Amino acid sequence: MPRTSKRKAVPPSSASVKSPDSLSVRPGKAGAVKAVTKEVDRIDQLFDSYANKDLGLIDPEGVETLCSDMGVQHTDVRILMLAWKMKAKKQGYFSKDEWRTGLKALKVDNLEKFKKALPTLETEVMTPPNFEDFYAYAFKYCLTEEMQKCVDVETICELLNLVLGSQFCAQVDSITEYLKFQSDYRVLTMDQWVNFYRFCHEISFPDLHNYDSDQAWPLILDSFVEWLREKRK
Repeated sequence: MPRTSKRKAVPPSSASVKSPDSLSVRPGKAGAVKAVTKEVDRIDQLFDSYANKDLGLIDPEGVETLCSDMGVQHTDVRILMLAWKMKAKKQGYFSKDEWRTGLKALKVDNLEKFKKALPTLETEVMTPPNFEDFYAYAFKYCLTEEMQKCVDVETICELLNLVLGSQFCAQVDSITEYLKFQSDYRVLTMDQWVNFYRFCHEISFPDLHNYDSDQAWPLILDSFVEWLREKRK
């Protein structure tokens, strides 16, 4: 067997050995960590004040209480915006992780800050890139059953009024009137939902002069435009 040379153990240099003092957290950093911890504690306390203790979640009753305390209706679009900010997955419910995600982003840890944050949240959502994401989220938020991919027409009408009504009142009124009149569709898909927004955003209304049925519009919008033109003759 080949010989192996023995190496003498080299004691670590003083530069490589960290003293206990060097391992301690710097005072400034320690203060920042404590501040974050206290903020999370306050966020959690606020969560606990609305949560269903048995479920470990804020349930629809807790959401209604929160709305009452903030002086807004539970049907206010800003509550849907709040769910979007929290990335809430189940309609009418907030988990503690979702609650933390939303409130940290909003820099909210008490009720007064919560009230003041709503206008800021609304402004954030209404910026074009965010609004498109929020609009798509609104549809997904209504998928309450496992493997569900469509939303019933009645809910779609309510959602259109809630999400688009303030920006595109005339278009939404006409679309919802048509949806309630027609009998071909009982449920709608995400693609149809997204194209309602595209229609409101791109098509001149009420003259519809730039609507071209040869473009990639879903059939339901071709039918809507045909119905609207016939109605106006």
